[in-house]
Amino acid sequence: MHSWTETLRFAFQPVVNLATGGVAALEILARPEAGDILAEARRDPELDGRVAALAIRAAARKETLLPLHVNVFAGTLADLGGLAALRDAVRDAGRMTWEVTVDVGPPYTHVPRQVLLEAVAGLRADGFRICADGVGDGDVPLRLLTDLAPELIKLDASLLCRPAAVRAMRTLCEQSGALLSVEGVETEAQCAAAVAAGAQLAQGQLFAPPARLPAADVYVPAVAPAVTAVPRSGPSVRQFVRPAALLPATASAGRVRALLTGAADVSGVLLVDAFGVPVRSVHRSRFLLSMSGRYGHALYADRPAVRLGDPPRTVGVDATAWEVLDVVAGGDRDRTSDDVAVVDGRGRCVGVVRLADLVRALAETRVEEAAGLNPLTRLPGSDAITEEVDRRIADGRTFALSWLDVDHFKRVNDGAGFAAGDELIRAVGRALQLAASEDVRVGHIGGDDFLVLADPDGLDRVAASVLDTPWSAGGLAVTLSLATVLCPPGSVSGHRQAAACLAPLKQAAKALPGASWILGRAGLPGHEVRRGPLAGPTPHAACAAGTHPR
Repeated sequence: MHSWTETLRFAFQPVVNLATGGVAALEILARPEAGDILAEARRDPELDGRVAALAIRAAARKETLLPLHVNVFAGTLADLGGLAALRDAVRDAGRMTWEVTVDVGPPYTHVPRQVLLEAVAGLRADGFRICADGVGDGDVPLRLLTDLAPELIKLDASLLCRPAAVRAMRTLCEQSGALLSVEGVETEAQCAAAVAAGAQLAQGQLFAPPARLPAADVYVPAVAPAVTAVPRSGPSVRQFVRPAALLPATASAGRVRALLTGAADVSGVLLVDAFGVPVRSVHRSRFLLSMSGRYGHALYADRPAVRLGDPPRTVGVDATAWEVLDVVAGGDRDRTSDDVAVVDGRGRCVGVVRLADLVRALAETRVEEAAGLNPLTRLPGSDAITEEVDRRIADGRTFALSWLDVDHFKRVNDGAGFAAGDELIRAVGRALQLAASEDVRVGHIGGDDFLVLADPDGLDRVAASVLDTPWSAGGLAVTLSLATVLCPPGSVSGHRQAAACLAPLKQAAKALPGASWILGRAGLPGHEVRRGPLAGPTPHAACAAGTHPR
């Protein structure tokens, strides 16, 4: 009778980076030719651990350089803890543990929570990365999901038809520093929905089906990038990480040459120490040029490759795209095409980023921003502010939303002319831009209306920048009105409710003569007159949810 291992084969499915269009990793899938070994593995932790180890050995036989994902049931981790067989297989394959992500899958029912968390902590201590698999189509409790703090969360594609749930998971990923992946993508519409949801990774039949040989090419449809609020510091480098070609720092130049000539898509090799920390960076073109020169092979082939490498350029995994550009710009001009190594908190390499990917993404970001700018002031419109309001609500942050406009602006245009009115609007916009900072966002809705989103501590500075300035247009004195609603966590459910709370405050500010500033609190009656006559608390009705200001 044949052993079950003789009927077990493995297939590889690419995990695709939606930002770069490249393959970020390979998930190794068990494919038994007879029987139901997976059902047995669900009941037998020892068997499940052996299947995971065999998956790593199967990948080693295919000589793939890509990071790997192996599947393990949550119950297996709780019973076996450290997965010694998996660690041994990774070592025997010559791979590093941080190149392997353990996809922890359901069922979670009856799995002891604390035991599972301790097992995951042990895997992390060994260097493995953790993925929460089957979210949305399994039984993983939300509390356990947050306690696991996985580096990656995989959503089932069926969840894409529930955008609110996907947005919530995206927020969870942003706050925990995890990447978001969608698995089971079969159509271009699902791919577009995954991009719109902010997923960085995806896998499924659309890109490439599971195959006995690792896929060299994948199909990634052209999808417009997600229009989301981008921090002023730029998009995260996590979106652009590509797999790194890693070799030990002791590797010979001949071994590096064999890797480069055998993999045309590898732009360089990182030589790392025993802990995975980059020691030298070998650029493909410069290295091969040195090796192909006269006596090059004879001189270098059997010698350490570190002699032909350069000091590595590194950035932390939490860096932004702009910070990577600063690293590139601050170095030798001859190395602008070098990959930049991305390292984790321990200094271990988790991948590389390429300059071309960053430049393309930042250019797309600028195009999206420019499309939403007001042509008169070059300030973003209301969409950028309302998206940031929703982001701060999701983050549980206290914020202040303000509405600023010019008093009796029609009289200004009628008395001084539209050119003078336009110049006044531009001047107010410039004053607001000067007051803006990382925590202060300014938008121009249109006409003489501006929106300002700030932390409460920045309110006085913003108000002073526009209310303490004498304004005029064509010789006519002009005053401004400012209305602010302060929104603590839980006081509003979204930007529409915040805007509804702001509307009556604006009317109260406009009713006061001269420069004025009204401050209210979402959901509470009364408001405070910060500037203008009768300064102090004044009663008014609390805001009502769901209405829109005019």
